Amino acid sequence: VQLQASGGGLVQPGGSLRLSCAASGPTLEYFAVGWFRQAPGKEREWVSCISSFEGITDYANSVIGRFTISRDNAKNTVYLEMNNLKPEDTAVYYCAAEPTAHHRCSEATYAYWGQGTQVTVSS
Repeated sequence: VQLQASGGGLVQPGGSLRLSCAASGPTLEYFAVGWFRQAPGKEREWVSCISSFEGITDYANSVIGRFTISRDNAKNTVYLEMNNLKPEDTAVYYCAAEPTAHHRCSEATYAYWGQGTQVTVSS
């Protein structure tokens, strides 16, 4: 599967963005999908994940209540809705996928990665 992340941009603190992770090839319905981010000078960190089939979701503590992950199987796309953005959310955001029925969110879970989209939160 090939993944294309998009939707990043420059937004003011308190603003919103919706990232998309579009897949080409096999349907994402059979894939667990995760979002990760990497800020300058920092290691990549997990943000959120959604399981295949059951659609179980999980979030990093830093984004709970502000970010929502969802999937649209008809569009073969997973979204990350980001609200009340903060400067510390600034990073390159990556989506990743793995064909598994298990609900796993660690970076090692995912074999397929998109190219990343830049999110900058600044006034």
